[in-house]
Amino acid sequence: MASKFTPKLFSWLILPTLLLISLYSLSLPLYTPTPKPKIPISSSCNLFKGKWISDPNRKPIYDESCPFHRNAWNCLRNQRENMGRINSWKWVPDKCDLARIDPVEFLSLMRNKNIGFVGDSLNENFLVSFLCILRVADSGAKKWKRKGAWRGAYFPKFNVTVAYHRAVLLAKYEWQPKQLDDSNQDGLKGRYRVDVDIPADDWAHIGSFYDVLVFNTGHWWGFDKFPKETPLVFYKAGQPIQPPLEMFDGLKIVLENMIAYIEKELPEKTRKFWRLQSPRHFHGGDWNQNGSCTLDEPLDELQLDLWFDPRYDGVNKEARRLNHLIEEVLQGSNIRILDLTHLSEFRADAHPAIWLGKKDAVAVWGQDCMHWCLPGVPDTWVDILAQLINHYILETG
Repeated sequence: MASKFTPKLFSWLILPTLLLISLYSLSLPLYTPTPKPKIPISSSCNLFKGKWISDPNRKPIYDESCPFHRNAWNCLRNQRENMGRINSWKWVPDKCDLARIDPVEFLSLMRNKNIGFVGDSLNENFLVSFLCILRVADSGAKKWKRKGAWRGAYFPKFNVTVAYHRAVLLAKYEWQPKQLDDSNQDGLKGRYRVDVDIPADDWAHIGSFYDVLVFNTGHWWGFDKFPKETPLVFYKAGQPIQPPLEMFDGLKIVLENMIAYIEKELPEKTRKFWRLQSPRHFHGGDWNQNGSCTLDEPLDELQLDLWFDPRYDGVNKEARRLNHLIEEVLQGSNIRILDLTHLSEFRADAHPAIWLGKKDAVAVWGQDCMHWCLPGVPDTWVDILAQLINHYILETG
């Protein structure tokens, strides 16, 4: 005879069962996704101090076919000598590891975020390296020029934009032709008015678009760019600064005002970096004095001061001199210094030099011992910046 369960008996059986299941589930650990390992950057780690090690197996991440190349820096296409050797050097920081950027992993971490570069053509050099590396992860990347950007790229697979805003002095400047009352100034052709308290239009309206920003200025602050016939004249609050400032003093005032603007007007959540100077490697004269950089090997540590220390008054002294001023003005700000100067000082072997990809370019402009071959040294800059961004995002969420 089939057994019959009354509703009362069923309740007595089911309730203890549910209680046992509940108690058992409480004894199990809650499921949590496995967190990504954080990039270890200890207090003793200095990514900017170290040495270059030759690694014959090291290869570039991209080649001459990258659509974001700038012709004069595309040293593979321009058949620059020793490109294999140039890209076989690996930067090894003191007391920590520097991983090569993984483009897929980095763009995944940066999904729905944007990175901006603001400054002169050395930040553009930096950008082009970044774009060519990241394109490995998204071949559908598209050229991008919005919000005042000079150039950039959008990576649709990850909804990430990386772009460069050309602002060589950071502050707004404009040409003013010679006036009638300037007739007593021999040789004067006109002036460049610099409004020290107004950012250049190219980046003044970026607002909260970027999650990471990298600033620089410095290479245009010289008399080769603004000789006495076309000097800089500095204004503040619409009025000329009196007494008139020399160029170096004007740079200091511009830095102070632009840093104050960045801290006040750009969102606190935006991670801000300031890239220190990229060193030049002119040997035997400046760019307009037949200076050359057709070297085959990086410099030795003992050679660096002779090339770059201002005490020796060499043609490449301006990087350290400007860095001292920039670091002084940045003190107390929330902008992190990206000190790529020292590691780059070694690499006298890695500039485009005479391989500029254009007939008569050297005759017109001289050798390029300021910008860098791509692929090349800026790829290491990208590795360092990516590691710092990774660490920041993983720490802050």
